[in-house]
Amino acid sequence: MPDVLRGSVERVTYYNAETNYCVLRLQPEQLQLGRDQLVTVVGNMPEVQPGESVRLEGEWTSHPKFGRQFRAETVTQVRPASAEAIKRYLGSGMIKGVGPVTAKRIVDHFGAETLDILDRTPRRVLEVPGVGQHRARMIGDAWVEQQQIKEVMLFLQGHGITTGLAVKIYKTYGDQAIAIVSRDPYRLAKDIFGIGFRTADRIAQDLGLPADAPARIAAGIAFALSEATDNGHVFLPRDTLIEDAAAILGLDPAPVEALLGQQQAHGEIVIEVVPDGLEQVEAVYLPPLYYSEKGAAARVRQMTGAASSRLADLHAADWERLLDASAAGGPGMLTEQQRQAVRAALTNKISILTGGPGTGKTTTLRTLIGVLERTRHRFMLASPTGRAAKRLSEATGHPARTIHRMLGFSPSAEGFGFTYNEENPLDTDMVVVDEASMLDLHLFYNLLKAISPDTHLLLVGDVDQLPSVGAGDVLNDMIHSAAGPVTRLDTIFRQAETSQIIRNAHRINKGESPDTSNQGGDFFVFVEEDPGAAAELLVNVVQERIPGKFGLDPIGDIQVLAPMYRGPIGVSALNEVLQERLNPNARGRKAERRLMGALFRVGDKVIQTRNNYEKDVFNGDIGQVYSFDMTEQVMTVMMDGRPVQYDWSEADELTHAYCISVHRAQGSEYPCVVMPVATQHYMMLQRNLLYTAVTRARQLVVLVGTRKAIAIAVRNDAVARRWTALDWRIRG
Repeated sequence: MPDVLRGSVERVTYYNAETNYCVLRLQPEQLQLGRDQLVTVVGNMPEVQPGESVRLEGEWTSHPKFGRQFRAETVTQVRPASAEAIKRYLGSGMIKGVGPVTAKRIVDHFGAETLDILDRTPRRVLEVPGVGQHRARMIGDAWVEQQQIKEVMLFLQGHGITTGLAVKIYKTYGDQAIAIVSRDPYRLAKDIFGIGFRTADRIAQDLGLPADAPARIAAGIAFALSEATDNGHVFLPRDTLIEDAAAILGLDPAPVEALLGQQQAHGEIVIEVVPDGLEQVEAVYLPPLYYSEKGAAARVRQMTGAASSRLADLHAADWERLLDASAAGGPGMLTEQQRQAVRAALTNKISILTGGPGTGKTTTLRTLIGVLERTRHRFMLASPTGRAAKRLSEATGHPARTIHRMLGFSPSAEGFGFTYNEENPLDTDMVVVDEASMLDLHLFYNLLKAISPDTHLLLVGDVDQLPSVGAGDVLNDMIHSAAGPVTRLDTIFRQAETSQIIRNAHRINKGESPDTSNQGGDFFVFVEEDPGAAAELLVNVVQERIPGKFGLDPIGDIQVLAPMYRGPIGVSALNEVLQERLNPNARGRKAERRLMGALFRVGDKVIQTRNNYEKDVFNGDIGQVYSFDMTEQVMTVMMDGRPVQYDWSEADELTHAYCISVHRAQGSEYPCVVMPVATQHYMMLQRNLLYTAVTRARQLVVLVGTRKAIAIAVRNDAVARRWTALDWRIRG
């Protein structure tokens, strides 16, 4: 006979959403043990929250380090029985509108019958002293919703769906949740952020859907194309798609190939022959990317082909005099390359300025702005991300915005949500986009639609950095399309030569080993072979050594960048240990909440992982957790000094940002970058990745790992190919 333990959850110490392994502290029923104490419970179990009452079956064990524990084999969530347990349950933040004070009032009024009364007549909450009509209605509605969510959870937990995702499913589908999931589980992957094909497919298989069902194959094809998009591809060659989808589905290629024709006929995919070197391939697109690529190319050709120009008066300018009068830093401060770049931008509809750090892109841009101001022409400055826009504004002394804000995104606006489009173009003479290597195809197309054919466009960026997180390779494609002149700055200015960060960045970019002698003042390498020891050394560097020597704040000034997510020196593991070291919850004094499988705590550094236009926050925005409202079930995050509120069910849009991937750091700049470089990461050790990481730092770079791993990255200049045909379409 297994041992039985009953009680209420005090706190969840650890929870793994993938395996459901949990460590929690339980307040047992006092009569059971004869004294008031917390018990550690471990085991695989559904996600539970503090305040919930549970019945556990398992056995008592003794851990050599943590002492006596209860290893749970089965976990059943039960209704709390005593008045005190009901108070804890209602006041734990489980029910929207009920905090500890309101919970006490309700239970003091209704006693042990509280839950029965809420089940039968939830509006009776209005009888409770101090609870007004609005609050009573909110509590009643939340209680009814909570009971309905539990029904959905019981159905979904058997299929591995966490509590947080079950809530999102209910909020999306309402009372029809079970019916919709049973009828078409693949809708989950389309409709709900956080649920992918594999989870939906597991549910479908549990429900008995045949492995070769057309709905499953169609979902597998869509998932293969979606994964390709996540890897930066605009399309996949037909043969590659069939092979990838068949592997995902565990089927032969024949049924996948047979369904492609049907999907094309229904408009779910677009197939078109495009060149691949001297050969041709059948390119399979998701429709939005096909129309974005085709539309972007048409807009570029329209701009470059239009005779009219808002800067036509500059064609006859006295360029020597104008450039000397406008030069940032004064006459004679511009190189011939920089002068050519400014003139090219002002006399061509589309032009490109690229170059590495310290080569004078900002000086060139400030000179361009000086010419536009001197000749009374209007201009707009923008970048793909908020941080990049802020840097651009600081560097030029002129307002800069994200592209989304410049285009006036509104959830209700027509034209993919942008106020400015081909029907309502931006009223300006020139648009300058900085950090253009981050431009993905979809955003680029919407930008082009908002630029009238007589307006000029300058793309500024470092083409040697990693390409965009989204689909496409826009800056590289634009360079190869010959749509306009390209100026590549390659002279490192004297003031930049003193920076070992800049010198090493250029060495890396040329395929040369960086100087790792630690003799400079801003570039250091700490050698440690063992990954576990390297992780501990990295944390020590962030927590103690850098703040002690350079006075930098470990959370606000230091950004850890990692090549991979897995492993002891990957993003996930480093975030976990850095949270505990940099933002510990000593004696439980900081408010915290486990949401969507992650533990968030006041003071945590977090990053937005998707564009949320309603909240005006975008993929890559970094902030800090500011507060929790347990009554309203809201977490507030400060993003660049602006409070942004997240419902509990929206918390999966955020992840911890003590350590982030190098890809997520694009367009940002930090006082200090710390990066693990280990041979265990050899799959991701590439020259452009190391170069991008180093160029994110303004004052200090610290690499922790091995010189061998650094050498692997420098030698590996094989840039992963992205399937895109934008340059071909522009060339016509």
